[in-house]
Amino acid sequence: MAGVTIQPRSSAENASEDAALPPVAAAPAPVPMEGQRCGLVAIVGKPNVGKSTLLNALVGQKISITSRKAQTTRHRITGIRTQGAAQYVFVDTPGFQTIHGTALNKSLNKTVVGAVSDVDLVLFVVEAGSFTTADAKVLALLKPGIPVLLVANKLDNVHRRGDIAPWLQSMHERHAFTEFVPMSAKQPKDIERLLGICEKYLPEQPWWHAEDELTDRSEKFLASEMVREKLFRLTGDELPYTSTVVIDKFEEEAGRTSKRMLRIAATIVVEREGHKAMVIGDKGEKLKRIGTETRVELEKLLDAKVFIELWVKVRSGWADDEARVRSFGYE
Repeated sequence: MAGVTIQPRSSAENASEDAALPPVAAAPAPVPMEGQRCGLVAIVGKPNVGKSTLLNALVGQKISITSRKAQTTRHRITGIRTQGAAQYVFVDTPGFQTIHGTALNKSLNKTVVGAVSDVDLVLFVVEAGSFTTADAKVLALLKPGIPVLLVANKLDNVHRRGDIAPWLQSMHERHAFTEFVPMSAKQPKDIERLLGICEKYLPEQPWWHAEDELTDRSEKFLASEMVREKLFRLTGDELPYTSTVVIDKFEEEAGRTSKRMLRIAATIVVEREGHKAMVIGDKGEKLKRIGTETRVELEKLLDAKVFIELWVKVRSGWADDEARVRSFGYE
């Protein structure tokens, strides 16, 4: 076992912010209940098409982790955006996995199927100009009777825009999409346009959440996800995607210089001793950096001073063990 403790950052560090997401619109005036719209919008697609980036942009706050590693999202993440008369309840899902048949992936695929079964609208996310066998398998999961928007993401990566029109025509022949939305999740104007399109499909009914709520996930859950994001980002493709994070302690107390102070202890679970050494790094530097970057992110997200302590443990074969998969918080 190895561990590292990360102390809170200074007030000077607090003043420095990372690259911002698209700005959130100013809070609108209260809307009478009879004029409100609210509904569930599922975001689905194969791994690594930008679903979590899209969710964060739609909500206006980072609540779903991102990395270049496939299967970064492992849970059903709900993000809430209230704007004008509309309250959007977005559901980000794991990328539907067709390659590996482990107990972990069976759990993730079950989450995807459950998420698309009872929603008001589906955003089917693909890379603009591309459609693979993996995309087709996700598309086959969608049930008739629910409107589906084809979100052609990463449009900024398409060099010849003239190729998009024939591609859209081919997509129209594959499925009766309600609308086509070529866009980039990194462009605020595209996000606002997508919100406007989605609003038409929200039922007229009272909001389900308070106007300032961003997610129905707990702070403890968000902490575990942030550790996992930094783990994947800082280890690259060398570390197997089966590595996971378990929160051992999450305690809040009054802070001396801030309103809140959180003490968090987390265990990074890997499958081999070699993976453990990779996560710890030379003289513990990699583990320390994972902790530091997690702390900075959590302090910004949770508006609190954060102490975080990280440990690394080996649990061989856990992703193939259904009981252990459930014990680590997967459905």
